[in-house]
Amino acid sequence: MNAPVSAEALARPLVLRSDADGVATLTLNRGDRLNPLSSEMIAAVRTELAAIATDTSVRAVVIAGAGRGFCAGHDMKEIHAHPDPAWQQKLFDDCAAMMQAIVGLPQPVIARVHGVAAAAGCQLVSMCDLAVAVPEAKFALSGIHNGLFCSTPAVGVVRNVNRKRAMEMLVTGDLIDAQTALAWGLVNRVVPAEALDAEVAKFTDAIKAKSGAAIALGKQAFYKQADLSLSDAYDLAGRTMTCNLQDPDGREGVDAFVNKRKAVWRDG
Repeated sequence: MNAPVSAEALARPLVLRSDADGVATLTLNRGDRLNPLSSEMIAAVRTELAAIATDTSVRAVVIAGAGRGFCAGHDMKEIHAHPDPAWQQKLFDDCAAMMQAIVGLPQPVIARVHGVAAAAGCQLVSMCDLAVAVPEAKFALSGIHNGLFCSTPAVGVVRNVNRKRAMEMLVTGDLIDAQTALAWGLVNRVVPAEALDAEVAKFTDAIKAKSGAAIALGKQAFYKQADLSLSDAYDLAGRTMTCNLQDPDGREGVDAFVNKRKAVWRDG
């Protein structure tokens, strides 16, 4: 069951969706509070992701934050108001489901990061397939400052950066700058604020130019094989390649290559 919808959420949507030329942008819309991942915000994002998953007109997704920052993590005021362990467990279960929905989405998801991405906000960046940040962006697993080890955010971050870097972030809670995040593998690009949207568009344009079927199949296999043994990973990857070759877009791509012509994808 989703969280009850507050009067504020009814009056002002928690997540804004805008679609343009095959790209759906989801903007966390509580910029005055650094877009905390409240139970309502998580439910709103999950609703949008579920709709996008079956929307064949969407080829790529961008997640952004309104206001002066990307996302400050969980809503600590809400958590303070709900000391019941069952409520808290549901919050983390729902957040985990949201993060996994991003990975499970057929379309690639790009984090558009400005300002702060802290705790679960940093987790959100890590769970997106790609990430572009401005130089002023800051990242942290900051829960330890409040006596909370960022155990759930660590799940995503340790899949982006190596263990010692992740542990450094976890035990210090210190902010790292965008260039450090780039060097550590948490983001793909760092560009000036005025070039942020253009840099995101480079990724979305590249994605839209490719076969959507191939990307959806490949994205699913990519994340599955990463958690398998070497032999099982190769087995899965080989079966995925065979399925890819049997798909109409796969056959079209091979034929276009052999005959030296431009491929025409069925969702192009």
